[in-house]
Amino acid sequence: MDGCVVNLTYISFGSEAAFGSSWLDLVTELSAPYSVRKKWNLRLIRLVPVVLFVCSALPRSLAAPFSAVPELGYQLIPGFFQFPEGTKQGESSAVATDKAGHIFLFRRAAPMLCEFDANGRFIRSIGDGLFTHPHGLRIDREGNLWTTDDGSHVVLKLSPSGDVLMVLGRLNNAAEADWLFNRPADVAFDKEGAIYVADGYGNSRVVKFDHEGKFIKSWGKYGSAPGDFNLPHTIVIDDDGKVYVGDRENMRIQVFDTEGHFLSEWRDIGYPYGLFLGTDHHIWMADGGFDRVVELDQTGKIVGALGRPGHGPGQFAWAHFLALTEDGKIIVADVLNWRFQVFAPAPLSGRLSSYVPERRMFYGSIPSSGWVSRQTNLPSK
Repeated sequence: MDGCVVNLTYISFGSEAAFGSSWLDLVTELSAPYSVRKKWNLRLIRLVPVVLFVCSALPRSLAAPFSAVPELGYQLIPGFFQFPEGTKQGESSAVATDKAGHIFLFRRAAPMLCEFDANGRFIRSIGDGLFTHPHGLRIDREGNLWTTDDGSHVVLKLSPSGDVLMVLGRLNNAAEADWLFNRPADVAFDKEGAIYVADGYGNSRVVKFDHEGKFIKSWGKYGSAPGDFNLPHTIVIDDDGKVYVGDRENMRIQVFDTEGHFLSEWRDIGYPYGLFLGTDHHIWMADGGFDRVVELDQTGKIVGALGRPGHGPGQFAWAHFLALTEDGKIIVADVLNWRFQVFAPAPLSGRLSSYVPERRMFYGSIPSSGWVSRQTNLPSK
């Protein structure tokens, strides 16, 4: 029943006139005397099939019945990253680490791509002026940086020094083709060097290229059946050739082989915004719908969780992408809180997490109906 909110007729049809009254009227009149309620009976006969249809079509916002899971052993490190004085703040999108232990942050404010040492000290900015709306960031085996930009619709490969080595897609051209994307979300690589793009927001597919950027194939379409996608938002590949795709709005991780053949799916995990493959083959997931970090074992079972929705320290508002460092720190891009939060390993508490997801936070809206929207002669500023 996700997405079934108080005024279904309003958000679905744009007007309560579709049935002549609001849900508040319905609740009120159903508690009225029989003579008043009688007129609602015919309305309900006509209304129920529509309500069922609308509810099934709306995106999920309420949780399946989750249970408490073990609390992961981590503690927040406040103020870990030391930005240069005067650095503009903005939304945080993605994070990655290289073999030297350096940390790279992808932000939606200048400088958009930044490098820090393992202790959080700023080293440099990279690719100034290249990005429109930063989204995903990965680093390949050779240390090259790969960015996905869902504003300019391109995937860039940058050398460690910041030179552009490859461009996939065309700047500011959104479409579906074997050479174009529509708001690509993430990128991954297999051990042979093939490139896989989660072409997620505008298209519903994974696109595979060889190591030189030559198109090989794509798979997926919009839907909820096995192999379909409703926003493929994140992708990682293990050394066994299993491709894990975070099918965000279907609330599942789908597992494929490198040819796109469906193998399995993991459900009842939350919203997979960002995935990171651990050295033990556990999958770490930024659950940006229920705003927590989740550790999953090789079968997709939740091992433990960290965090909860909110704006305080250690809380998240759209946990977007994440990375783990060599010494076990977790770094989370916390979009709406304009920060990257860092958590260090700590002894296990032995407790269950006090946060059990019940509904999706920081998501959805209705048209504004305040003073400004009712004015017809506002002077221009």
